[in-house]
Amino acid sequence: MNNKLHWPLMHNNITAGDRQELIDFLKEDNILTQSRNVLAFEEAWSRWLGVKHSVFVNSGSSANLVTLAAFQALHGTGEVLVPTLTWVSDITAVIRLGFDPIFVDINPRTLGMDENQIKKKVTKKTKAVFLTHILGYNALTDSLLAFLAEKNIPLVEDVCESYGATHCTKKLGTFGLVSNFSFYYAHHLTTIEGGMVSTNNKAIYETVRMLRSHGLVRESTDSDLKRQYESEYSDLNPEFIFAYPGFNIRSTELNAVMGLSHLKRLDEEIKLRNRNLAFFLANLDPKRYFVDFELEGCSNYAFTLVLKEPNHAFCERVMETLKDSGVEFRRGTSGGGNQLRQPYLKPYLKKINYKDFPNVEHVHFFGFYIGNYPSLSEERISKLCQLLNQIPLS
Repeated sequence: MNNKLHWPLMHNNITAGDRQELIDFLKEDNILTQSRNVLAFEEAWSRWLGVKHSVFVNSGSSANLVTLAAFQALHGTGEVLVPTLTWVSDITAVIRLGFDPIFVDINPRTLGMDENQIKKKVTKKTKAVFLTHILGYNALTDSLLAFLAEKNIPLVEDVCESYGATHCTKKLGTFGLVSNFSFYYAHHLTTIEGGMVSTNNKAIYETVRMLRSHGLVRESTDSDLKRQYESEYSDLNPEFIFAYPGFNIRSTELNAVMGLSHLKRLDEEIKLRNRNLAFFLANLDPKRYFVDFELEGCSNYAFTLVLKEPNHAFCERVMETLKDSGVEFRRGTSGGGNQLRQPYLKPYLKKINYKDFPNVEHVHFFGFYIGNYPSLSEERISKLCQLLNQIPLS
């Protein structure tokens, strides 16, 4: 079979208009490191999302890291419930900041953390639930939110693959104490590399601002906080008081200009992505593939292709067919599948019984994602579905 489809994971996520915005900016005598455009992008993002505060950083992984660092500084350490299906930086941030990761299986309809397992695994040691919204699906329920509120357990939302998705018409990333976003090239909005921390909590916001830039107190917007540090440390230059052992994870004006440009068309592109997903799932053979995903409120990042049954021979034929047809894919869906199988976790975990996590295990071996982007036509999606539906089961 020859390469007929030529289907990358992402296509044309940067437009001529984005490039022109950047060219126009570079023609002027502007500061290139973090300055007024970074602030403008943070403010525009906060308005779009519906939160009070946002902090632009150099990647979604840095957003994960600085979020957990702020949480550690303000609330101490303990157990954090984490997904088995997520990007690696969620879990490495938990580990690096001295928290103990407690793993939770997934809900097959949302690919997010299973609500019942969360409720069972919460203990007096639980400091937070770090929940990832996978590939655009909403992983929240009213019942889960009520449970966390009752137990007074903070929710941290990873919305890197799902911004624009909603729960009860309210955008994901506005339910937790703090939320993280990624603007990597293939995501809904791109700054090429970049990420955002968003929150309504002033203490989290000020701490993240300082941690983003070496822990410098001058990065805070809180005048009272600055005066407090200056009074307590009068022997130090006020411009160089380091409150925390921080990082340098600032982004640049160039990335912010890209973000401001892309944000203008984000809502329309989300509509197109969701249309594409609904058409894709409606045209897949339900005898071969799992299609019963929770579409309400979704903001699809990539087409979810999960085999209905654990059939290794069929799985190999699916991969061969996709490769032969020039369709790029990622096995295991988000983050390469079950994080419990990754070598980086071996020093931190006792013996794991994978049978305790059957849902993520199925996705690990029999799940994939395929690129979804606004320029896809129904004709092309239909050809892809026909290709997948004709692969013999046995």
